[in-house]
Amino acid sequence: MPALTATLKSKGKFSLNWSYLNAIANGVSAIDLGALALRNLHDARQFAREYGFDLDQPAATQLIQRAHSEALQFIISNFLTPAQAALIPPEVRAPDDPLQLLVYASLRGQQVDVRRMWSCAVLKVMHGIFYIDNDLKLRHFHAIRSQVFGSLDAVIRSEGAQHFLTDGEICLPLLHYDRKDNKGRNSILLKLLQKAAYLAADIFDHLGVRLVFATRFECLLALRALQRAHLLSVTNVDAGRTRNTLLDLEAAKRIFKQYRERIAACDHYPVELLREMDAQLAEQTQPLTRCDNPHSGSGYSSVQVTVRKMIHIQQLDASPEQDYDVGFFFEYEIQLMDADSYQRSLTGPASHDAYKLRQVDTARTRVFGRELLRWIAAQP
Repeated sequence: MPALTATLKSKGKFSLNWSYLNAIANGVSAIDLGALALRNLHDARQFAREYGFDLDQPAATQLIQRAHSEALQFIISNFLTPAQAALIPPEVRAPDDPLQLLVYASLRGQQVDVRRMWSCAVLKVMHGIFYIDNDLKLRHFHAIRSQVFGSLDAVIRSEGAQHFLTDGEICLPLLHYDRKDNKGRNSILLKLLQKAAYLAADIFDHLGVRLVFATRFECLLALRALQRAHLLSVTNVDAGRTRNTLLDLEAAKRIFKQYRERIAACDHYPVELLREMDAQLAEQTQPLTRCDNPHSGSGYSSVQVTVRKMIHIQQLDASPEQDYDVGFFFEYEIQLMDADSYQRSLTGPASHDAYKLRQVDTARTRVFGRELLRWIAAQP
């Protein structure tokens, strides 16, 4: 091997890719890039190796090809009309080698810009697919779901069709109990693509429950019941992801003090008192607008808590001296709503359908980029 000597000599023109280096140095998300910085297939193979694929193994090539097909179908199904789907260049739709897309995504110039833009769009979706397929938590999803709902089933009980939330002492009747057992693959991918840092670990609502009560004060009492049952505590709640657009706790505290003795004196469930308290709360409450999700519609009100739970997975190759299962934290959501807020969530800007449409629009813009969107719109 020849000795190393300091040099700035380059085989080609000595230049810097300012956009790409800016993305690395200043933390620009890959989904917002308009091009890569690879010169040829040799570069593409090195890129794929560092990404995590050993291309000497046939299975790696098959995984890449499968992700390419899924990404293409996802784009066509979610972002394009049939006429627009026909605009995808054939070399992007069916490349001889999927790695060629990395080279196409790096080449700029009037003759190759369309191919670059479509290649970038497909690669962005493939990137999301690879994260989903290689997220260890999703691989252990059956065990996660069993342990999360094992805890929830201990406090959410049913008598016939009626569900109740109970901490073993108070028992709150639920109007609706919605249980999210799993977020579908298409939904996970859509959510990743509209997030700045699109990693599968950033999806917090794979699992969760929505508890709907008649009144807002019952939502407050539900928080107390969950806290007393130790499903919620200061140590297992992700404070940065807590969203409360339902309860003005200062106003609720004042009203609760006025009604506490009357509630305690009731021999039956005091639903009428709770409605009176809600009416006062509506008069005294300050607007609660904290919501970091740009896709949530106006009028959507809830208490949304992200809970961390330690999941235990049996270790098959554990050493004799290790008698404790491997654990990791998994986050799931508990959402509380009153009847009025729930009804508003079924139609209009606060509805789930409207929320999904806003998500699709954001994801489409980020995957395609403004440049490709303008090109698509300009086609006859």
